[in-house]
Amino acid sequence: MGWLGRIFRRKPKQTSFADSLSGFTPIFSQFGTNIYASDVVQQAVSCIVTEMKKLNPTHVRKKDNNDIVNVNGNIQTILNNPNEFMTTSDFIEKIMWSLLLNENAFVVPPYYIWKDEKGNTKKRYTALYPVQPTQVNFIQDASEQLFVELIFANGYKTTLRYSDIIHIRRNYSVNDYMGGDESGQPKHDSLLKTLELNQTLLQGVAKAMKSAFAINGVIKYNTMMDEGNTERALQELEAKLRNNESGFLPLDLKGEFIPIKREVELVDADTLKFIDEKILRNWGVPLCILTGNYTKSQYEAFYQKTLEPYIISISQAFTKGLFSENERSYGNRIQLYPKDLIFMDIGQTLEMIRLLGDSGALFENEKRTALGMKPLKELEGVRKQSLNYVDVNIVNDYQMNQTKKTGGC
Repeated sequence: MGWLGRIFRRKPKQTSFADSLSGFTPIFSQFGTNIYASDVVQQAVSCIVTEMKKLNPTHVRKKDNNDIVNVNGNIQTILNNPNEFMTTSDFIEKIMWSLLLNENAFVVPPYYIWKDEKGNTKKRYTALYPVQPTQVNFIQDASEQLFVELIFANGYKTTLRYSDIIHIRRNYSVNDYMGGDESGQPKHDSLLKTLELNQTLLQGVAKAMKSAFAINGVIKYNTMMDEGNTERALQELEAKLRNNESGFLPLDLKGEFIPIKREVELVDADTLKFIDEKILRNWGVPLCILTGNYTKSQYEAFYQKTLEPYIISISQAFTKGLFSENERSYGNRIQLYPKDLIFMDIGQTLEMIRLLGDSGALFENEKRTALGMKPLKELEGVRKQSLNYVDVNIVNDYQMNQTKKTGGC
């Protein structure tokens, strides 16, 4: 079974289908893909995926004083190297295509349990595998613990505790377990009508253009011809057309060329643009983003409206899937940092460096890399801070000392 065999879990005994508030049996067959025959849809989805794969998933811990620190450990290791097949950007790209294609994305994180020298039970993850099942069944055992049975295209199936997988949903509305419509499927009825209209328009344009160049004119012979003469005339015309290289057809006095005036009515540009934008609105991708001709404010709007909800969903799904309730209570979470996503011009970058640099929040090499410069060996670990700032915890003592030195009261 390859790597799938390594994530196998034995199906619990005495199971039944999980309860569903909607009354549907929780069996979900994946997935509808016919809308992706449209180049406009592919381009729109690709825009979102391309931006999302720039994210930096990071294990952080929020302390009691609201300070957030990076945590270098097992979780961060697998975020940096999810599995033997994928880089981090590959991993995010796979998740996003699955989510946008199927309204659901599943990630299986294999792990093993061990005890430390103090006898404490520990969990260590070994990889992160994005999987694409063809059917998903939600079941529960006698204790009402929820399991998910994943069935793949090759017939392989595995059953896992639902708490042991990472499940990301899109358009999570009427179904209890899955994103999409009431049966856990992508709901693209209205979009398909628009795509059908778009295809009809494009086919009409193609046919009109072909017909425009099919017949250029009529040859009128100024004599009465029988069937044999007509055939010979056609052969003669064919020979002249075949031998002609100048673009002009020589005729004798018996023939008269009557040109056909071309008046081809194509679909106007505004109509085609309206159809394209109507399709793009389904994915929250404006035309300026698709063409790459956007302003900073347009990109910020795209980020806040389209990308940020996905960032939040993925961050929360990974936090819930990789950390226990106790670990989450200590502030552990997965944060997808969008630094490489945010659009800043050189002036804004310099202002960011000044503000963070003055407060000592940036290493010197971070300042260089933010400007596209190589880090320097002699600047490794060097961090500078402006003397115009003081720690808030000692600001009162600092002011009192300054007052005493100046003799103030």
